[in-house]
Amino acid sequence: MNNPYLLLTPGPLSTSATVKQTMLRDWCTWDDDYNLGVVQPIRQQLLDMALATSNCDTAYSTVLMQGSGTFAVESAIGSAIPADGKLLVLINGAYGQRIAEIAEYLNIAVVTLVVAEHEWVSTVALTEMLASDADITHVAMVHCETTSGILNPIERYAPIVKAAGKVLLVDAMSSFAGIDIKVADLGIDFLISSANKCIQGVPGMGFVIAKRSELLLCEGRARSLSLDLFCQWKTMEDNNGKWRFTSPTHVVRAFQQALTELVLEGGIEARAIRYAANHQTLIKGMQAQDFQCVVEVEKQSPFISTFVYPDSELFDFKKLYDCLKEEGFVIYPGKVTATPCFRIGHIGEVYPEDMQRLLTALAKHRFWEQEDALENVSA
Repeated sequence: MNNPYLLLTPGPLSTSATVKQTMLRDWCTWDDDYNLGVVQPIRQQLLDMALATSNCDTAYSTVLMQGSGTFAVESAIGSAIPADGKLLVLINGAYGQRIAEIAEYLNIAVVTLVVAEHEWVSTVALTEMLASDADITHVAMVHCETTSGILNPIERYAPIVKAAGKVLLVDAMSSFAGIDIKVADLGIDFLISSANKCIQGVPGMGFVIAKRSELLLCEGRARSLSLDLFCQWKTMEDNNGKWRFTSPTHVVRAFQQALTELVLEGGIEARAIRYAANHQTLIKGMQAQDFQCVVEVEKQSPFISTFVYPDSELFDFKKLYDCLKEEGFVIYPGKVTATPCFRIGHIGEVYPEDMQRLLTALAKHRFWEQEDALENVSA
């Protein structure tokens, strides 16, 4: 089962052949083989991963949700915040902005703390905002902002949010299972992620790991029928993993296989080591080829890196994209609004040797330098 190229993207990403193969079987959503054999073990395994360093597994529960990661985020935002609640969103990229946009669509009162895409929100600013606005009930943030690849310091923000008595929602879409997140120790109330990121499943399913006490408060709050987090959770709790509406069965089974492969690799710790090796190999090689990182090294995540366009009028991202695709690699365009840039993901079924092959291909296709040289000769 050969692929024409590796997806060096932040998700969807390259998956293993065995994950793909599990989607060849059909499943009945009413059958115990599926609900008890697939769905319920997934819910428990995600909980075990989230609470590996804690003894409070009964205080949390897992809700699976159809759709992309944004569906799961909207489900949590639209169900967790009451009609008289107010949301503060920490923003340093497009996905933080998306949370604020979701709140606006749902007519939820929302305020924001916004900084540049390569910076962290100040803990002083967060403290002052919470102190000055008593109406804020909930705080939302993105852990790894894939706009730039910056890893936001959740361990700095969570104590401030919890000390102020606020509910904390964390979009851990691109970080969960790729790095240890101490969910219970940090007091995270809702953690949201997706199948097609660091767990290395396929797109079509998200999930929310939440405090049971907060899930119970969600009853009757949802602004959407299909994205009602409480009803989805209650149905799964009361019916041994049954989904309210049609389950993406092939996606869910592929996700279970991906979870099995995560365990076989050595768990989150081993996967984090591989991703870090991918990242270090890439950064070292890109810097050797004179590419500049958008984000400072100490703020970078091991999941995706963003690079400034070369300082040449002849550089064309689409041309570079096409050249690398011919060599067997697909990269991402940039999303940082202030800086012309492109992104390279280093998660999924990829290894340091793949990063090295990419660097070799990139060195081969530095057309902007070659064209510069030709122009100089002509002159």
